Amino acid sequence: MTDVIEQTEAKGGGNPNKLVPYAVLAELTHRCPLQCPYCSNPVELERVKGEIATKDWIRVMDEAVDMGVLHIHFSGGEPTVRQDLEELVAHASKIGLYSNLITSAVLLSKERIQKLADAGLDHVQISFQDSTPELSDFVSGYKNGLEKKKQAARWVREVDLPLTVNAVMHRQNLHHLEDMIQMAVDLDAERIEVAQVQYYAWALRNRAAFLPTREQLDEAVRIVEEARERLKGVLAFDFVVPDYYAQRPKSCMGGWGRQFINITPSGKVLPCHAAESIEDLDFDTVGNKSLGWIWENSEAFNKFRGTDWMPEPCQSCDRKEIDWGGCRCQAFALVGNAAATDPACALSPDRHVLDEPLQEAMTEAPEFVYRRYGN
Repeated sequence: MTDVIEQTEAKGGGNPNKLVPYAVLAELTHRCPLQCPYCSNPVELERVKGEIATKDWIRVMDEAVDMGVLHIHFSGGEPTVRQDLEELVAHASKIGLYSNLITSAVLLSKERIQKLADAGLDHVQISFQDSTPELSDFVSGYKNGLEKKKQAARWVREVDLPLTVNAVMHRQNLHHLEDMIQMAVDLDAERIEVAQVQYYAWALRNRAAFLPTREQLDEAVRIVEEARERLKGVLAFDFVVPDYYAQRPKSCMGGWGRQFINITPSGKVLPCHAAESIEDLDFDTVGNKSLGWIWENSEAFNKFRGTDWMPEPCQSCDRKEIDWGGCRCQAFALVGNAAATDPACALSPDRHVLDEPLQEAMTEAPEFVYRRYGN
């Protein structure tokens, strides 16, 4: 993946407005049978009548390939509720896009997985809420989901598709992390993403229920490091930690408007999945502009691209072209200013805003506010 990034950026010649994205996240729908209280979709979900049509997705994929995009991730909500998924996968395969399906898997049948494989799907990523039926049902708000997910994972491997287990971790299930890793091994997964909940949109409402303690995080780091060494050559690891405990911010999406394009069910084009949470930004849609024009010229994509926008201490920091100022959505969520230094940085003048949530992590977890498509 690093080689792809380097080649893609080199093609852009170092000019931020000439950078070439290498991946598109296609959110086909916000419909979902699960009710996860850490849902990363916007607070206001797109309804079925607002979803763009098959022909529009096909046109967008063609435009993406013309730009130099290499990967497409079909996501949601739950992308398998779209009856045209096989057609979209087949077109991606036809034009040379590597396709990944990001799914809860609870609606997948053996027959449909075979159809998707026959259409040219390259990879499947299944999200798991826990390794036990009880906690999986409790977190997802969906009964008997764990066994459905595991069965779907087995079918994925039966048709010889690579599998990633997306293990969504937080204070209420981190004590099962070792079991989650073993489950990924037992399912013959190629990769596991140990992803701590990120606190944007709906998930921000449930932060106090999910943010782990420092002790939990330290133990998770130990477990992942040990497992990564022990399972070298068996299972690849991605590990996403909560920003609130960081000393320096992460390079969110590889930098704003540098590597990724996110397209919502209604066709809005975003620099990252949570960008709509920044209330003073307007986003163009694929219905009124081409994907290439939006990438190069739209106000939203250029707003925080590069380094000129950065305040101090970012502007004089020797890491400014490493972390690209951190997460703009997090800055907006925590201090109401998307142009502020990410509070996850220890040098941020707003670092103190993390004191309250970190204190919340030490108290008893409140009840969830579940995510329902109808609310």
